Amino acid sequence: MKDKIVVALGGNALGNTPEEQIQAVRHTAKPIVDLIADGHEVIIAHGNGPQVGMINLAMDVASKSSAATPEMPFPECGAMSQGYIGYHLQNAIREELLERDMQIPVATVVTQVIVDKNDSAFENPTKPVGAFYSKEEAEKLMTEKGFIMKEDAGRGYRRVVASPLPIDVAEKETIKTLVDNNQVVIAVGGGGIPVYAEGNKLIGIPAVIDKDFASAKLAEILDADYLIILTAVEQVAINFGKENEQWLSTLTIKEAEKYIEEGHFAPGSMLPKVKAAISFAESKEGRKALITSLEKASAGIAGQTGTRIVK
Repeated sequence: MKDKIVVALGGNALGNTPEEQIQAVRHTAKPIVDLIADGHEVIIAHGNGPQVGMINLAMDVASKSSAATPEMPFPECGAMSQGYIGYHLQNAIREELLERDMQIPVATVVTQVIVDKNDSAFENPTKPVGAFYSKEEAEKLMTEKGFIMKEDAGRGYRRVVASPLPIDVAEKETIKTLVDNNQVVIAVGGGGIPVYAEGNKLIGIPAVIDKDFASAKLAEILDADYLIILTAVEQVAINFGKENEQWLSTLTIKEAEKYIEEGHFAPGSMLPKVKAAISFAESKEGRKALITSLEKASAGIAGQTGTRIVK
């Protein structure tokens, strides 16, 4: 049976440098093309943490060392990372498709994700971005630019931005058209460029949208059958790393919410994945989310492994 699948790639599917990334995406392309070869429609989303950090840091350093180099706003850094990662991903997937004599176009859509500028996340920014600064430099940036700066584990001060929830995808009709015409689409990279609507304008706002939540929103908009959130482990576990560790094959939304309340999932890793999976599974009857490793994606769809989150 042909399913429409949104695949959310984790950081382990991408490299930290351009050279690493070219090698990593070649490996990543194979299981993605396996899903396409199985007859599924596949839309790809991905993270961008190391990449957007590298771009932001490079622009910070360049602007501090040369008056001729402007500071780069954070939404623009996100856009750059989408293009850079998409360029490598689409070429690797295209190559793998052609190796299998599959003539399917692949395209990256630089994607804006709409957020509510009054989202409560803006009241408590938590995501560190960019360079480290001394206390004096941080205070100057706070005064002159209105940045929110926080001390980061004894290493200096860094700017922090909010992580609001996605409410819509600006390029959804373009993405739908490409998918409906049997093209492989890479979208909402790094959670998308955060924007808010003001009349006919979309205005970039410094923030980081969680890529798993953005992937869930895109899957919901595209009426996907599956959201696959790829991570470093094959299944979700409770009591992870303890003697009574238990790997889970299926989770109902109620069970997942119970385990969240009990604190089984780490905020920086599995928690957002489980929450995003819940949001997609509960958005419409019959929708399923799967959390598994990249190599096990096809086996997970076949019900052989992974953790399914169902209504």
